[in-house]
Order: sequence, then C-alpha cells, then structure tokens
Amino acid sequence: MVTLKDVAQAAGVSTSTASRVLDERLPRSKTAAAQRVREAAAELGYVRDPFAAALRRTGTSTIGIVVPRLTDTVMALMYEELSAAAAARGLFAVVASTHDDPARERVAVETLLRRKVDGIIRTTARTDAPLEPFAQAPHVRQVLALRGDGQSSEAVGDDVLGGRLATRHLLDLGHRDIALVNGPSYATSAAGRRDGFMASLAEAKIEPDPFLVVEGDYSTEAGEQAALQLLTRTPRPTAIFAANDKLAIGIVSIAARLGLRIPEDLSLVGYNDIPVVSKLPTPLTTVRVPFQQIAAGALKLLLDDSSEERQSLVYAPTLIPRHSTAPLGR
Repeated sequence: MVTLKDVAQAAGVSTSTASRVLDERLPRSKTAAAQRVREAAAELGYVRDPFAAALRRTGTSTIGIVVPRLTDTVMALMYEELSAAAAARGLFAVVASTHDDPARERVAVETLLRRKVDGIIRTTARTDAPLEPFAQAPHVRQVLALRGDGQSSEAVGDDVLGGRLATRHLLDLGHRDIALVNGPSYATSAAGRRDGFMASLAEAKIEPDPFLVVEGDYSTEAGEQAALQLLTRTPRPTAIFAANDKLAIGIVSIAARLGLRIPEDLSLVGYNDIPVVSKLPTPLTTVRVPFQQIAAGALKLLLDDSSEERQSLVYAPTLIPRHSTAPLGR
C-alpha cells in the first residue's frame, strides 16, 4: 500500500508538505513543489484514506493566535482581523496571551497544541528569545504576524518605510530637533521604525542626538516617562516621532501637564492609527498599519503555502496627516 511518506519521498518534500498539498480542505497550490506532489501521487497510485487523514490532521478547523496581551489595542485589532480572515476560510480562531514573556509563550503554544489546533499565528516574536521549533508537532505549521524573528515565515508591515514616512513628514515641516520614542529592541517592529528614523535623518544630513532617542515598551506609561525626559531638557525637541499611538498618547498627557501646546509648541507623529487617535482633542498624525492585509497574508502563509522555504510578506503603511503636526515656528 502506497503511503503519504512514499509520495513525499518521491516528490522530494516533507510528509507535512505532501499532506497539505493533498488536503482537499485547502486551496489548490500552484507551486512547483505542489505539482511534484500531485504527479508523484498519481504515478504511485496513492489513494487518500479519509479515516487515516482524519487522524493525521487535527480536524478541529481551529487556529491558535498568540498575542502579548489583548489589552493592547494594536494586538486586539490584529486579533480581530486574524479572526475575521480565519472565519472567511471556515476556521475558528482561539487566542492566548503571553504578556510578552517567553516562558508563558511556550506554555501557551503547548496548550494550543494539546487542543489540536490546525496551525498557529504568533504576534509575539522576539529576536532575543526565539521559540523552539515544534519538535513534538512538526505537522502543525506556525507563522508570524506584525513582528518577525528572522527564521519563520512572516506577514508584517514595512516598519522601515513607516519610520521614514513619519520622520520625513516632520523634516518637510522644517523640524530638525526631532526625538524618537521607540518600543522594545527585541521587537522587529521597533527596530524597523528606528532604522527608518535614522535613515531619514541621514538623508537630511542631520547627525542623530543620542539623547533624543528613548527606548521603552509600547505602553502609555512609557510614553509619559519618555516625555518627561525629553520635554524638560534644554533645548527640548520641537517634534517627536512616537513608534506607536499609545506612546504618543502618553506624550500628549505630559505635554499638557507641562503647558505645551500641540502642535504649536510640539509636533507629534504616532504609529498604527488605532481608532481613538482621530478623536483626540488634537487629532493625531500617525502612520496607518494595514492590519487587514497583514492578517490575510498570515492566513495565506499558514494555509496555502506548500514550500519549506521561509517566506516574508511585507505590506506598506500609509502616513495619515492630521492636526498634531505643523510647520516649525508656525
């Protein structure tokens, strides 16, 4: 009797890849590897046993989504888009949060595996603590969304471009003393936004001031702490690029406490375009992340791909000018 393993060996792919290609639940892949699998199955006379297939695959029509925390508006938005994209494929999404703790993430992933999910999407990737491969469950595919790790397939925003857009906007308004309030260094999203910021300063032939670059987490409290550090120094920056909107909201709070007006005394750009920032007393200029496209891309990688190679889908953000930025000296 010809087995799935025989087909995989004949096609030169893994058994999990052969299984995905021959799984009728998934869209028909048109890659070269998928074509080899179908040809090998036909030549060997492989007949898919529905009972054995039910045992090989989880059959739960459920995917696991791992996020740092759902109290983070960005992660809540990302989960909603991933859940909607999954539902469009006839799948149910179940979420687990980790508080950005690698140990808790391992527990979350192991728990989802025990619940027999069909795949896992993580928005929790850290460059300083990559998650070990799924040695106990090689048939369960994982992909990353929003943040990468340099090893796994990913669907992400172009954070370097986003950093450039934000910084270029402030430069075009005449600002030269521009500060960056950034997220954690272990997140590729923060690293990319910082790279875009630095690249735009270099293009403008501005030497970056290390005292104007503050790193923390992505919380409102971190924005407040950074604003106290930046806005009480002499000279203070005339503009700030905050690497997410919650940081920007914290900066707005401290600026008001110090009697500074936005944008008259301080121009401010955020990142992500969460719903609340357009409703602030001074609506926030920000960089909009294409969450819907990222979610669709992550599902595509999770379900449609039959390649063993790492793939990266990168989606362009958009600058959304509002009233929190103004020409220098206006």
